[in-house]
Amino acid sequence: MSNVHPTALVDKNAKIHETVQIGPFCIVGPNVEIGPGTVLHSHIVVDGHTTIGENNKFFQGCSIGAPPQDNSYKGEPTKTIIGNNNTFREYCSVHRGTLKENLETKIGDNSLFMAYVHIGHDVVIGNNCTVANSTNFAGHVKIGDRVIIGGGSQIQQFVSLGRGSYIGGASALDRDIPSFCTAMGNRAYLKGINIIGMKRQGYSKQEISEVVDFLRTMETANISPRSFVENAELMAEYKDNRVVIEMADQIRKTEIGIAPFNP
Repeated sequence: MSNVHPTALVDKNAKIHETVQIGPFCIVGPNVEIGPGTVLHSHIVVDGHTTIGENNKFFQGCSIGAPPQDNSYKGEPTKTIIGNNNTFREYCSVHRGTLKENLETKIGDNSLFMAYVHIGHDVVIGNNCTVANSTNFAGHVKIGDRVIIGGGSQIQQFVSLGRGSYIGGASALDRDIPSFCTAMGNRAYLKGINIIGMKRQGYSKQEISEVVDFLRTMETANISPRSFVENAELMAEYKDNRVVIEMADQIRKTEIGIAPFNP
C-alpha cells in the first residue's frame, strides 16, 4: 500500500482499507480491521481484536486495543470497537474489554478525545461527545450521546453519564449523572440543567422549563431522589415530559446512586 509509511509495521493479516493512511513508526496487529479514510499519523499502536470504522483520525502516540489493566484478564480475545469520524489527539489510550461484561470496549461516532484521554476496559461511549485533555475513564463506565467532559476529570468504575450531560473540568465522579444535568467538583455534585445543550437538540422552552423545575423540586424535597421519582403524586405534573421520564428512569435504575445536589 503506497499510503503506508515504510517504517510502519502492518501485519499481513490485518484488514486495512486501501484508503487508510498509516504514518511513520506505527504498528498494526494481525486481528485489526480499519475502514476507509482513517488516518494513523505516527507512532501509533493498534493491537488486539480491534475494529475501527471510517474517517477516524489518530494523532501521535495513541495506543488502541491494548490489554486491559485488570488482573482477571488472561489474554482472552476480547474486542475494541470504534465507529466513524472520531478524533483521538495525542497519546490517547483505549483498552479492550474483559470477560466481566460484554467482552468489548465500544466507542460510537463523531466524538473528539483530546490529548492524554484514557478509556478503560468495557467502557461504552455514545456519539457526538467531547472529552477534554487528561480525562480518565475507569472500567465499565457508560457515557451517553453528546456528553461534554472538562479536562482533568476522573470517572470511577461503573459510573454512567446520561446523554447531554455536562461535566466541569477537574471533576471526580463516583456517582451517576442523569441526562442533561451539569455537574462539577471533587466529589462531583449536581449543579443544574444543561439548558444550552437542550436548546441545541431542539427541545422547546416549555420542556426545558419543566426539566429545570423537576430538578429544583427534587433537590428541595425532604426525601431521596429515588423516593421522589417513585411518588406518583409528585411526578404527575411531569408525566408528559420525555426528558424527565428518562431522568426518572435513570434514578430508579442506578445501582450506585446519583451525584448529590449542590452543597
